[in-house]
Amino acid sequence: MSRFYNDSIFWIEVDKIKPNPFQPRRGFDEVQLRSLADSIRQYGVLQALVVTRNEIIKEDGGIGVEYELVAGERRLRAARLAGLAQVPVLIRTGEETDLMKLELAIIENIQREDLSPVDRARAFDRLVKEFNFKHHEIGKKVGKSREYVSNSLRILTLPDYIINALSENKITEGHTRPLMMLIDRPQEQETLFKEIIFKKLNVREAEGIARHIAVERARKLIDQELIDIEDQFKEKLGTRVRIEKKEEGGRVTIDFFNKDDLRALLDRIISDEKIKNQPEQNFSTAEAPSLTGSGDDESLYSVANFSL
Repeated sequence: MSRFYNDSIFWIEVDKIKPNPFQPRRGFDEVQLRSLADSIRQYGVLQALVVTRNEIIKEDGGIGVEYELVAGERRLRAARLAGLAQVPVLIRTGEETDLMKLELAIIENIQREDLSPVDRARAFDRLVKEFNFKHHEIGKKVGKSREYVSNSLRILTLPDYIINALSENKITEGHTRPLMMLIDRPQEQETLFKEIIFKKLNVREAEGIARHIAVERARKLIDQELIDIEDQFKEKLGTRVRIEKKEEGGRVTIDFFNKDDLRALLDRIISDEKIKNQPEQNFSTAEAPSLTGSGDDESLYSVANFSL
């Protein structure tokens, strides 16, 4: 039995179509939407939207009809931009559960590769938390491996500033892999993120740095004091600091990203040095009254023993 009403395409007014509340896609690129709108003006909507049909009670007691979008929000938005009054739709029949609406929206977007990495991860997360899906079950639904689903979900373990950068296309999904390698070292992770942004590192370069940090950390585990000092440097200066110990002495390397960053590091060091070299306030003890040896409690607490 067909899932669609009469297996037919209907033309529905765009104003009667409500958005899908389970739409996993959060952001729509305005440039791409305008480009699609231009194409729709010239060629029309080439692929029908998918909707469900719901009867509603009007204020006057009559019965009206509204449609809820299941798949095709990008096409619907572009059609509105193009000024279309109606769009072609397929009407799904049967009772549509919240899970089915979310599944269909996710599957359609993933098949069309319309979801950003962050939106995809959040959609998978909803399936896990709201509908108790296992990773391999999600993989079967969307035609991907369990590892693909698990790696997508790991994106949400990153700090908000990295997730936001990924959403804004400042970094790629590939860049998140080396950043995840430093998930237990937030200072190193933030420094690598800054390097990716300021130095425009590609994924391979970022992975090389992350692996080097992991190897260096493992090598230095034999000298916990060295690790502690290095961490104090990082916390104080807010950037990556590497200490290389040799047989005699060693070397300290401090990373910076531009001249302003270098100046800020210098100002921080100078400021700390000024505080350190401030003269301590000296108090003369010659004029201080003796508080011992009187043997008299009244004289000990006498006003004469205190001064303002």
